[in-house]
Amino acid sequence: MTGTPATFRIVTSAADISAAEWNACAGDNNPFTLHAFIRALEESGSAVAAAGWQAAHAVLEDADGGVLGIAPAYAKSHSQGEYVFDHGWADAFERAGGRYYPKYQMAVPFTPATGPRLLLKDAAFAPALIAGIEQFCARQQISSAHATFIAPEQVPLFDAAGWLIRHTEQFHWHNAGYGSFEDFLGNLASRKRKTIRRERREAAESGLRIVALSGADIREAHWDAFWEFYQDTGSRKWGHPYLTRAFFSLIGERMAERVLLVLAMDGDTPVAGALNFIGGDCLYGRYWGRCATCHSCTSSSATIRPSTTRSRTASPGSRLARRDRTSWHGATCLW
Repeated sequence: MTGTPATFRIVTSAADISAAEWNACAGDNNPFTLHAFIRALEESGSAVAAAGWQAAHAVLEDADGGVLGIAPAYAKSHSQGEYVFDHGWADAFERAGGRYYPKYQMAVPFTPATGPRLLLKDAAFAPALIAGIEQFCARQQISSAHATFIAPEQVPLFDAAGWLIRHTEQFHWHNAGYGSFEDFLGNLASRKRKTIRRERREAAESGLRIVALSGADIREAHWDAFWEFYQDTGSRKWGHPYLTRAFFSLIGERMAERVLLVLAMDGDTPVAGALNFIGGDCLYGRYWGRCATCHSCTSSSATIRPSTTRSRTASPGSRLARRDRTSWHGATCLW
């Protein structure tokens, strides 16, 4: 650290820190670490104690109370909604006579996207923030602390603190210099290329139109429709969707300029959609779905469309891309 006197505390709601102080640490590149996103998860009832996500954000402050760093984190009573499966760890811990839950989880709830887990005004504050988390967990007799989907540049910060570093993989899309969607399709295997073209042709022949909405163009009626799509996909794929209806209204109210909502319209009625978030250098595809009576190709077309629609704030690199196997990292500290 730089010699600046610092104090550590835990806050049980993102609302306990002003948006200005939070975002001064988070920056504006990653939409999921913004104050508006985290607060929407909590205020909507999506990430709350009753759902197994008790907010326990770590905060490092200077002598005047100014925020130097934040670690968005939760005391978890289960391992759901993390997209990292540590049930084997939990079982082994319990068999050895320990109590695995609650555990301390440094993550953005329900968001398997790589990003900073330490929101810092200066990287020099990382050791003090990590040490504060370790001391808090030890005092509270919490079994372990975990940071998942860590941005690569922050992995050394946890490594230097002696945390166990985990390595695994996910797929990211990177621009390969495609000048058009046809260029992109040309790089695919013949079977996949034919499938996408057929789905897009069938959607076009159905008379549907695709609209891309952002900012003030997104209305509550659009969120009502997308909520139904999200529920349909969640019930078929996950069994229990994590987000509440209120969450979508809150992000529409507080950060709509970072949202790209793509809808397939049958006349004036949305029948399928894909929700995307606009980052500083990429577009994050999050959720998709369709009405129960709609053909699956309609949902596929709405999902594909963002790759051919350049957001006004996304870089050209987010338009068309190549799927690459990419490592992501986690870090764990056990007591």
